[in-house]
Amino acid sequence: MKTPLPFEPVRGSQSGVAIMAVFDLLGRKWNMRILWELGAGPLSFRALQERCDAMSPSVLNSRIKQLTEARLLQTTVEGYALTELGVSLMATLDPLRAWSAEWAAQITQQSR
Repeated sequence: MKTPLPFEPVRGSQSGVAIMAVFDLLGRKWNMRILWELGAGPLSFRALQERCDAMSPSVLNSRIKQLTEARLLQTTVEGYALTELGVSLMATLDPLRAWSAEWAAQITQQSR
């Protein structure tokens, strides 16, 4: 499966607009989970696989390749780690995490 990148058509958009590439990349199964798990620091392949509910090695390899091609992951002596761009992406998503907690609280209040 081709890695979604800016300036190229992606699922749901032929425009090449970078935000559409990001949405496609992050919307692919396991990619956000991998980024999330690596947010705490580098992990070996096996440790990353265990933290991702023991996903198959072939799927993990495929996702690592995509995220590396997108310049969000890198290989280090300790294993896989976020690049500076990957760290920046996760920091950018922090306000969305706060918003989602507020959303969940409102949904919970409305359910009562």
